[in-house]
Amino acid sequence: MMNILVTGANGQLGNGMRVVAQNSTDNYIFTDVTELDITDASAVEKTIRNNNINVVINCAAYTNVDKAENDREFAEILNAKAVENLAVAIRKNNGLLIHVSTDYVFGGTKNNTPCTEDEPVNPTGVYGITKLHGEQAVIGSGCHYIIIRTAWLYSEFGKNFLKTMLNFTATKPQLKVVFDQVGTPTYAYDLAKVIFDIIENRKFEGKYGIYHYSNEGVCSWFDFAKMIAEYTGNTECDIQPCYSDEFPSPVTRPSYSVLDKTKIKESFGISVPYWTDSLRACIANIKAEK
Repeated sequence: MMNILVTGANGQLGNGMRVVAQNSTDNYIFTDVTELDITDASAVEKTIRNNNINVVINCAAYTNVDKAENDREFAEILNAKAVENLAVAIRKNNGLLIHVSTDYVFGGTKNNTPCTEDEPVNPTGVYGITKLHGEQAVIGSGCHYIIIRTAWLYSEFGKNFLKTMLNFTATKPQLKVVFDQVGTPTYAYDLAKVIFDIIENRKFEGKYGIYHYSNEGVCSWFDFAKMIAEYTGNTECDIQPCYSDEFPSPVTRPSYSVLDKTKIKESFGISVPYWTDSLRACIANIKAEK
């Protein structure tokens, strides 16, 4: 049996980990900032040592992309320094760090083919830069690590595009949604299942490194919104495509954020659900909770 520490356990992915780990043979310890402040290096080291932690799953991050532009110091602390704290502490315990990163490390790259793990990084904005610093801190720490970059995460939990669109398509007669940013919506529960599988079945041995994970398929935010409206029956709302420059933002979003998942599929023997199948499943869960 292993002891597994989950940080950021109240977020989208952290809540997903709570669901998938319910019947685990391992001992999962779920923490958020009230239980463990990961920006406090001594608190992190003490928690990992006292609980003899074998694996840390870091689901904590500063994820507000626009707000980060005016909050660089705290974004750097949470996305990089805190990650270094976890990496250094788990190395001392000879354990594994599973760290979740983002497609924003490629933010400035003009792509029209899916990104592989060894593609040159080119982050835009404070969020992408601080997340890259987090990756570099993990690699530089000398710990065993699996970094999983993901994109367009949504779930039943917290604030995300799905939750916003559920509200807007039910309450607004018309919506404009950008169609010049393309990627893959990713159900946090699907990513949680992959992380759980890697740990529960001890697939990580000798397979450390960087991986990409999202659901399968490609769409724009406009297409994503259209499917949300269709699956929820909110078809009264007139959803129209528009360009990104109609919504001025301090950060340039990646225009093509599709991740190549070949490595994670082949390394760990996983199959990846298609994005609309997962979206249907998530919406069904939300409806069932009402």
